[in-house]
Amino acid sequence: MTGIPDSIGKAQAEARVLEMRAELMAALREHIEKKGWTQSEAAKKLGTTQPRVSALMKGAWRDFSADMLLVLAGRVGLRPTLKLAA
Repeated sequence: MTGIPDSIGKAQAEARVLEMRAELMAALREHIEKKGWTQSEAAKKLGTTQPRVSALMKGAWRDFSADMLLVLAGRVGLRPTLKLAA
């Protein structure tokens, strides 16, 4: 037992997932901007709709699961990696 209440441990874990999602969204936005794609072009490349790309570009993190962001990243050739640390 670490002495940290379970609820704090859960909150920290959830915060790390949110951080990961934010990093994925930022990487996708940067990639889209670097390529100079319009939202419609990005939607085609990502296999999604322009409104979804708009939400991505606005940082609407609640609209995207970590799984979906990983899929979208893969569709445009990005290769996210996961590093675990104690």
